[in-house]
Amino acid sequence: MTVLVPGVTARRIDTHRLTLNVLEVEGRTGTPVLFVHGNVSSSLFWQTTMLALPERFRPLAVDLRGFGDTDPEPVDATRGLSDYADDVAALVSAMDLAPVHLVGWSMGGGVVLQYLLDRPAAITSLTLVNPVSPYGFGGTRGIDGELCHPAGAGSGAGSANPEFVQRLAAGDTGDDSPLSPRQVLLAHYVKPPCVPEHLDLLVDSMLSTRTGDDHYPGTVTTTDSWPGTVPGARGVLNTMSPTNFRIAELSTVDLKPPVLWVRGTEDVIVSDTSLHDLAYLGSIGAVPGWPGAETFPPQPMIAQTRAVLGTYGNYREVAIPDSGHGPHLDQPDAFRKALVDHLTAAG
Repeated sequence: MTVLVPGVTARRIDTHRLTLNVLEVEGRTGTPVLFVHGNVSSSLFWQTTMLALPERFRPLAVDLRGFGDTDPEPVDATRGLSDYADDVAALVSAMDLAPVHLVGWSMGGGVVLQYLLDRPAAITSLTLVNPVSPYGFGGTRGIDGELCHPAGAGSGAGSANPEFVQRLAAGDTGDDSPLSPRQVLLAHYVKPPCVPEHLDLLVDSMLSTRTGDDHYPGTVTTTDSWPGTVPGARGVLNTMSPTNFRIAELSTVDLKPPVLWVRGTEDVIVSDTSLHDLAYLGSIGAVPGWPGAETFPPQPMIAQTRAVLGTYGNYREVAIPDSGHGPHLDQPDAFRKALVDHLTAAG
């Protein structure tokens, strides 16, 4: 049973696509702010941020398909992150939230970027929190997201650590291995030595992730090219392969609601030197057989995001010092100030 922080409630909302679990703050009305979580997490990661928003806002957070208490519908990775973006749109419609402030973290940042591309008129403002690169995760070079391999080698479900997947599927709550969900959270989601508030609840949130071919990590296809796999057509990590998810520019968006890009300066997940990018791991000798920087350089994730947002124009970048992948967890005061200033300015 999901444990909620006092003051937060949960309910399931039927839409024409699926039934989604939504968190709300008791008694709140006003301008809606919808929070979208990242990979291997759920809406529970947003609870303290939701409670901290000023009374004039109505905070909500959604569980994406296959996470938390939302229906575990399969994920069609060939659509990139569009299954998730369309689900969020269905929720916004069912709850009559538009126009809405959208806040997306990590993979959720890519989800709301896709939403912006498809439905800008339904958005009051957009906040990207350490978002996945607009060219996906892994397998690209340069700020224009050129593929290192035509089939997307170096990205997708093959990049997941098998032991981490096994521990996730087994519901491991322990701390005996650096690959346990708890230790991954403490080492990668936040900047050590931060221990975020409600740690056990956050670990439970990670463990709500459905695993398998239709969910996390997804299907894998082998190849003779390094590192030995290319993305499959199903499941979470394949949605973020650059062969499936690519937003090369945003100048075509007619209406341009203001965008805030918040990032932790010490992020080890979404980074130009990401510890989850097989090319970077190869460059430091952690993945054998790396063919070299000319063939497979580390993905410049931050530089790519900055370049694509530059084609949009109406954005502001805030880098939070001493913060990792989850600034709302390890630097909550700085994060909340940046967010509330942005929401207030957008109206």
